[in-house]
Amino acid sequence: MVNTKKSLIKNAKTQCVTAANATEPTHPLQKKLSAFLVHHLNIGEREHQSTNGSMQANPLLLLAFSGGLDSTVLLYLLAASRQNLSFSLQAMHVHHGLSPHANAWTDFCIKQCKQLDVPLHLEYINIESKSKLGVEATARKLRYQALFNFKLADMIPDFIVTAHHQDDQAETLLLQLFRGAGVKGMAGMAAVDKSRRLLRPLLGTSRSTLHGYALQNAITWCDDESNLNVDYERNFVRHKVVPVLQERNPSIQPVIARVATHLAEANTLLDNLAEIDASQVLSQNSLCLISLEKLTLARAKNLLRWWLANNQISMPNTEYLSEMLHQLLNAKPDANVDMPLRHNEMLKSNQPPISLRRYLQRAYLVSTQKSKPIDLLWHGEPFLTLPNGGGLEFRHVIGAGLALKSDLSGLKITQRSGAERFKPHPLRPSRTLKHLLQEAHIPPWQRDFLPLIYWHDKLVFVPGIGAAHDMCASQDEPGVAIVWHQSQG
Repeated sequence: MVNTKKSLIKNAKTQCVTAANATEPTHPLQKKLSAFLVHHLNIGEREHQSTNGSMQANPLLLLAFSGGLDSTVLLYLLAASRQNLSFSLQAMHVHHGLSPHANAWTDFCIKQCKQLDVPLHLEYINIESKSKLGVEATARKLRYQALFNFKLADMIPDFIVTAHHQDDQAETLLLQLFRGAGVKGMAGMAAVDKSRRLLRPLLGTSRSTLHGYALQNAITWCDDESNLNVDYERNFVRHKVVPVLQERNPSIQPVIARVATHLAEANTLLDNLAEIDASQVLSQNSLCLISLEKLTLARAKNLLRWWLANNQISMPNTEYLSEMLHQLLNAKPDANVDMPLRHNEMLKSNQPPISLRRYLQRAYLVSTQKSKPIDLLWHGEPFLTLPNGGGLEFRHVIGAGLALKSDLSGLKITQRSGAERFKPHPLRPSRTLKHLLQEAHIPPWQRDFLPLIYWHDKLVFVPGIGAAHDMCASQDEPGVAIVWHQSQG
């Protein structure tokens, strides 16, 4: 329900709060936010121009606006910052339908955004009460999916802005500690997460500071009654665990948040170490198991976590990660290692399952989606997207690729039928494509997705093997080099 504290009602009845009078430009919280935006968005004053005299494109920010205290205060702060800084602001409110007050909250958000001249986008989602993830986790998942999938005239926001604050950071660390998370899990939330396009400008601000700011500026907000339900893990930590800790140390929340910062720094060092190890182990997004085995157990696990995170894979628990490493390094050479994983649902929704596979002393992340038929024609475009993801890049070169002395327009792209023969070497006889692919060490699952290029019903190019010998461009002769960009699942 909408907050109705007496100190707010009197002011709300006598004045219409606008972006101009709701915040003080000299207020420490406003100044802190402006400095944050200037630093992380690389923006300047509203009249700033680029060096060539043209106006630079303003970053587009999308605020996750629930109508609660935190996001409402951030809405006012961002709306006021637009007066001096060059960025565009939009907001999104997600209607979960879980509360009898949900419609009232939506109406409140509409009025607030209209008052501050901030375009608001509404998303209505349905949550199954028997969801395997639980109501709380499902609501969060669907909310982030709506935010990540948002587009404005085919433009995606530069950043999604959330109102997470210092108290949230402390609660997150405690939750991860209770779940047995490692350094990466307990590193907490980052103020800037470029990989996910997330900004959290209030992480260094306590909830009490936001509350005081709202009272000072007569800002109203909505109170979600579910925030008092201690059946939810976070609410239990907030209302039952933190107060006990505060009895011993009244400043426990900033202390815990500071620990999260230290852990984030340690996690950065672990990532740096993984990058060093990856330079010796990783190639074309697959791991060399001979090199991986040379690492200590701790470094091998660290590299495996880093590799999964870079591929937007949800982190498996400790036992499963150890089993993954054991299967990769200790299984028999001819063993069929196939361990299911899943994408991080916050980043890649509705993606097909993915598996960890091994082939000839290398580890791969393989999408388990069925191969779609390929039936395409090339008409000279520089890039051709394939139905299974990825694509073919066509580069005009000299002395390599398919010779342009032949009319290459109308190259046909299709997939294997099983009886192909190919002759990439002039001094060797024609051989079956199956044996050539095995000889080239191309994993079996990639062969189903392999795009084959035909010219006048003649197989002229196979990714990973090359061009037919009698179609290759000679020295100083113009040609077309073809590069297969595989889908990353």
